[in-house]
Amino acid sequence: MKKIDAFAHILTPNYYQRMLEIAPNIPKQYSFIKIPTLVDLNKRLELWPDQNVKQVLSFANINAEDYVDGEQAVKLCEDANSELTKVVADHPDKFVAGVGMLAMNNIAGSCGLLAKIAQNENLVGAQIFTRHLGKSIADPNFEPVLAKAAELNLPLWLHPVFDKRKPDNNLVFSWEYELSQAMLQLVQANIFEKYPNLKIIVHHAGAMAPFFAGRIDHILNEKQANDFKKFYVDTAILGNTSALKLAISYYGIDHILFGTDAPFGVMPAGATKEVVNAIAGLNLNDDLNKIYQVNYQKLVK
Repeated sequence: MKKIDAFAHILTPNYYQRMLEIAPNIPKQYSFIKIPTLVDLNKRLELWPDQNVKQVLSFANINAEDYVDGEQAVKLCEDANSELTKVVADHPDKFVAGVGMLAMNNIAGSCGLLAKIAQNENLVGAQIFTRHLGKSIADPNFEPVLAKAAELNLPLWLHPVFDKRKPDNNLVFSWEYELSQAMLQLVQANIFEKYPNLKIIVHHAGAMAPFFAGRIDHILNEKQANDFKKFYVDTAILGNTSALKLAISYYGIDHILFGTDAPFGVMPAGATKEVVNAIAGLNLNDDLNKIYQVNYQKLVK
């Protein structure tokens, strides 16, 4: 069966080199850069994990906004988005689309980037993070970007980052907490009430939300509890059929997208096999293609 991996990552070479010129210590800060298939496109194509899979590419979280001023950050994002566009256009047998980068230290500039993404046939949305510039994505300063995405009918891919105030950040649990907290803050900010057309895809199967559905339903008011289910989520949890069943039970089959987090998780090219095997254990039959293709295709219409 053909599959669309809706949440795969890349660090395009020109953008990476520009960032290295600005901050040469990036490789020491982010060990994931050592993964060859993240930064070397030829190696990625050589080690392609599944010939039935095409990927939707979003940038690994080396964000220009953390290193340069707003004007320069927008220019870096604009160039990176153009580079990503070319990668997708040059390899239609491997990549379905790209997800653009924003610069949240320049809100007007980011809204302009969204407008350009909306006109680009090879880009289908933009990536946001659980925190930007030390603030929650739900901070009112960032709301114009969410509003613009809703206006343009552009989905947003929500990826976790560490909260730098915390001394014990780790990849096992911290990102799942950060995703869950960001979702809660967005819901409590009434973001779906203000912008009913807003579409947000949450990484890692919605993190903690499905497991703590009872707490969500009993502690939040009914409107907020219902809004929690308006997020879309992927299947990128390195396997685990039971956890995927829980995510489907909570969000509904129409809000689940195949995603693997490639090339992260399992070397050298990601956890595609592990995620596909976990989905096979769901025994979905007629609904299987919804996860693998249909839900993504509807989301980006």
